Amino acid sequence: MATPHHSFWADFRLFFVRGLAVLLPSIVTLWLLFQAFLFLYNNVAAPINAGIRLTIVEVTPRVISDPNLPDWFRVTSTEVDQFKDTTADPLLREAEDSRVRNHVRRQKLESFWDTWAFGVLRLTGLLVAIVLLYLGGRLLGSFVGKYFFGRVEALLRAIPGFKQVYPHVKQVVDLIMGDSQMAFRRVVLVQYPREGIWTVGLVTSSSMKSIAKQVDGDALSVFIPTSPTPFTGFTINVPADECVDVDMTIEQALRFVITAGVLVPEGHEMPAATGVPQIQVADIQPEEGDQKAESEPQQDEEEKASES
Repeated sequence: MATPHHSFWADFRLFFVRGLAVLLPSIVTLWLLFQAFLFLYNNVAAPINAGIRLTIVEVTPRVISDPNLPDWFRVTSTEVDQFKDTTADPLLREAEDSRVRNHVRRQKLESFWDTWAFGVLRLTGLLVAIVLLYLGGRLLGSFVGKYFFGRVEALLRAIPGFKQVYPHVKQVVDLIMGDSQMAFRRVVLVQYPREGIWTVGLVTSSSMKSIAKQVDGDALSVFIPTSPTPFTGFTINVPADECVDVDMTIEQALRFVITAGVLVPEGHEMPAATGVPQIQVADIQPEEGDQKAESEPQQDEEEKASES
């Protein structure tokens, strides 16, 4: 039997798609982490770095005498005059020498900050933010900290506009990062949207008392995630005896939903259902010797089927 000929374009497309499928998750993950780093640096680290540099410029000359200052930090009268002659800012051109000297020092410090040790000083803002968050957590975790923060929080809740947004944001943050997490508790199957259709759901908590009265028994609040973005689902209330527990972790259930059922958790696989088309990817035909080796098991299977 003649071997089908594959064009260069068909082979290129096949291996390009394969390479993309392998590399795309890593590339997307790195891109998301990089964007998160840029967001933290631009909105947290950069303002802190600017504050640190301003403090150094204002405090250092008052603590250390001018001869003991580093060369890159010392500003001579000649440099002040040169800056006044070259600057395009009329306010700085007419400003006092002390103000111009501080301005030049800030420029020198910013240049040193960005170039020293390949710019490692730019990470100072992130380190300071981490330390401040840790100290703030320690402080607010104490009895006195909780008391004062509760008073400040009550004041914030009384501000128009702020009080309409803050409680909802706080509830979401407490849900995700709070000590008493209201996170998903277990994976269940529920018959939704009608009887006979089984849907994967995540139990969040017991339902409301009014719903429990209507079903005349215990009821559960079940979050139904949607594909491919599971956190944009919806919540239903189901009688507890109609929820079927599944031996599956939350991560496995979310992975199942995100992939629209393609990735089935280990131990839950089933043979292909009747009438379900199998997704196949075209592959390069094997050599003639490999075809003979593959045809032998197929012939054996055909003989067994004919015998039966």
